[in-house]
Amino acid sequence: MIPLAALTLTAALFTAAPASADASPVCPDRMLTLRAEASAADPGVVRVSVTYHGTRACTVARIPTVTFQDLDGSAQPVPAGPTGRYRLAPGDTAYATVRTVADPADAQARRVDALAVSADPSHWGRAFTAAGLGAGDTIQVWEPVTSWWQPSATAADRALGVR
Repeated sequence: MIPLAALTLTAALFTAAPASADASPVCPDRMLTLRAEASAADPGVVRVSVTYHGTRACTVARIPTVTFQDLDGSAQPVPAGPTGRYRLAPGDTAYATVRTVADPADAQARRVDALAVSADPSHWGRAFTAAGLGAGDTIQVWEPVTSWWQPSATAADRALGVR
């Protein structure tokens, strides 16, 4: 026989969580513009942004998905944390900073021709070539990290300690 306390705890674990204060839907991919640009000052940094062109508030994933051509995995979030949502009002732009490689001289760094950014895992996102980013012929990648979406480029840089 299962004790009543165990049944109560189990029921609590499987009860739907209350709706968040922002129950906005996922932003439609077609209403988003993704941009990316390599940092002129630091070859291991790429700045990305997403702008929402809709008429009602919506959300994207709290952390952009950044993947690199022919490499497994994606840039890891800094700080690490649970998945969540980032709210965009009409006309809002959110910013993230990606460090693709900590040390460009690192012998373990891989070189790729492109990276892809998605504002939400349910979206295809957009690919950016190294040349299109202004990064030269290749993008160096080793243990990449990304900030969470931030309200400004400065805040996104600060989140990764980029100047």
